[in-house]
Amino acid sequence: MRLSKRMSELGLASRREADDWIAAGWVRVDGQVVDTLGARVQPEQTIDIDPRAHRAQAALVTILLHKPVGYVSGQAEDGHRPAIVLVTPENRWQGDRAPIEFSRAQLRGLAVAGRLDIDSTGLLVLTQDGRVARRLIGADSLIEKEYLVRVQSEAPQSASLKDSFPAEQLERLRHGLSLDGVALRPAKVSWQNEDQLRFVLREGRKRQIRRMCEAVGLKVVGLKRVRIGSVVLGPLPAGQWRYLRSEESFR
Repeated sequence: MRLSKRMSELGLASRREADDWIAAGWVRVDGQVVDTLGARVQPEQTIDIDPRAHRAQAALVTILLHKPVGYVSGQAEDGHRPAIVLVTPENRWQGDRAPIEFSRAQLRGLAVAGRLDIDSTGLLVLTQDGRVARRLIGADSLIEKEYLVRVQSEAPQSASLKDSFPAEQLERLRHGLSLDGVALRPAKVSWQNEDQLRFVLREGRKRQIRRMCEAVGLKVVGLKRVRIGSVVLGPLPAGQWRYLRSEESFR
């Protein structure tokens, strides 16, 4: 297989990083430098990485942003600003304990790893590190994402929504729904209070939670992502950001 693909499979680098390292002469296969893009290797061959590549990788940053409503996650669209415009020195959270000095160079190659739609708020990850992006949004990712979702019933009700919502519909939210003809993975769904649900998902289809709720007669009126893996939003204020610390990881 391609050397860059094998390096990605081994968790050494993203495919893009791997190609950069190969071009720089930082990759050895069975002790020999390989600097040809598209080079192929056998699974049993030994791949070694130059320490310079590891130093470059260590300098990559991952930023945690509390995205407010009204910002899009990716590129600007329909007159709405992208969330990355909030990553400024002025918006860095005062409680950030990471010993990293902000540089505008860190904005280059900063990509969103797991989008939030314009009407949603909460934890948004922007990263330069392809390994982080693959862990969060790769096809084989099973990282949990937790959301607090305020809902309204589309049908008239006499009791509180929590008390009147059918138990079988709650079970459908947990497992039994399909989107675009594809069955959804099992989810953890429970009531937090009279009109708020807690969702824990291991996938991220487009507008998934809103569409799941529509399928069982609920309308989402507020959606906030509060956790990705073991990393929580915590007290980070809306519109502010902090660095992912070295001791933190998405697991």
